[in-house]
Amino acid sequence: MSEVCVHGLGYIGLPTAAMLANYDHRVAGYDANPAVRSRLRDGEVHLDEPGLRAFVTQARESGNLRIVDEGVPASYHVICVPTPFDHETKQADLEYVESAGRAVSELIRPGDTVVLESTVPPGTTTDVLAPILEESGLVSGSDFGLVHCPETVLPGDIIAELRSNDRIIGGIAQPSIDAAVQLYEPFVTGEISTVEDPTVAEFVKLIQNTYRDVNIALANEIARLAGTHEIDSRTAIELANGHPRVELHQPGPGVGGHCLPIDPWFLDDGMGTLNLISTARAVNDGMTGYAIELLCDVLGSLDGRRIAVLGAAYKGNVDDTRNSPGVKLARELHAHGDVGTTVAVADPLVSDPTLALTDVETATTDADAIVLTADHDAFKTLDPNAMVDRMRRPVIVDTKAIIDTDKWQTAGFEVRRI
Repeated sequence: MSEVCVHGLGYIGLPTAAMLANYDHRVAGYDANPAVRSRLRDGEVHLDEPGLRAFVTQARESGNLRIVDEGVPASYHVICVPTPFDHETKQADLEYVESAGRAVSELIRPGDTVVLESTVPPGTTTDVLAPILEESGLVSGSDFGLVHCPETVLPGDIIAELRSNDRIIGGIAQPSIDAAVQLYEPFVTGEISTVEDPTVAEFVKLIQNTYRDVNIALANEIARLAGTHEIDSRTAIELANGHPRVELHQPGPGVGGHCLPIDPWFLDDGMGTLNLISTARAVNDGMTGYAIELLCDVLGSLDGRRIAVLGAAYKGNVDDTRNSPGVKLARELHAHGDVGTTVAVADPLVSDPTLALTDVETATTDADAIVLTADHDAFKTLDPNAMVDRMRRPVIVDTKAIIDTDKWQTAGFEVRRI
């Protein structure tokens, strides 16, 4: 099989490197963070993803995956670096993509293929990465292959989805596409679609996540409207989805992770041309404010109140806190009211040293209310009878609809939910 150099060993790069190695490619994995490289060499995995540790160990023990201190020559260079987002300008920061491109330009040889997997604004592969790579003196599409093949995996099930999800490969000229298909085809069981334009592949990834973000925004607006009519929004959505041409998503405290809150903005990359999409972003970002409204509906003023936020991860059963609605809510609560609100955040899956986290018992002791913001299995089984006596006021706002409302009300809780 081929020699592959994977640039970036984060949430996508490391599973991809291990996948390729376990399918008999000889893989060199490079990450700019020396601590990541050191931990991987010591047999540790810096990401909490089900099955990943064993998967990486298998790749390392086979001899097919080695961790390197700089990029190395290879038939394939797979770029999986982050694309940070500037929340002020609504633009992508392509620094890491550009840096990886410069590193590859010093290594690339005629006949090699470069694959960009990082999520980027449309046109990045052809207008940003290609010119950097061509500083080597080689021409993309003729001397070397260049494609964009975006990942579409879900944290918590990355390894399975790397295999099963459909992939789209957008390449500069057919030889680029053919080379990339040879790389992915052995392990991808989903459909591989190809197009002779990397920008199409970039655009498709962005509109996939934008569809989900806009759909969730519609569900969130429905939830707020349903609340004014004292209707359970999730019951209404379930009934509406019985129609064969309706597929509403579920409401919640907002959206988190690296993709849904960010990718919609990449579509116009700060040009200010978005209308519906920007409105949907505002709706979803405003759901933490709605959670505060629900708290105020029960408690009145939040001045001097103690609130327990359960959920620092952005979704259930993962430890990923990127753009977490729970963290955002905690910050907004801290700033709420004239006297100030005391906020304790608990999450049994998260060990982020940048967050002041505590355990559930400590967070809820003497609390005036609980806000559930992540649908962890551990939160679904919380015992309201064990919590009611240690709280100053038994109130819970369930933003994920994971608790048995009747059970909690019987225990003495006032319950609100999105």
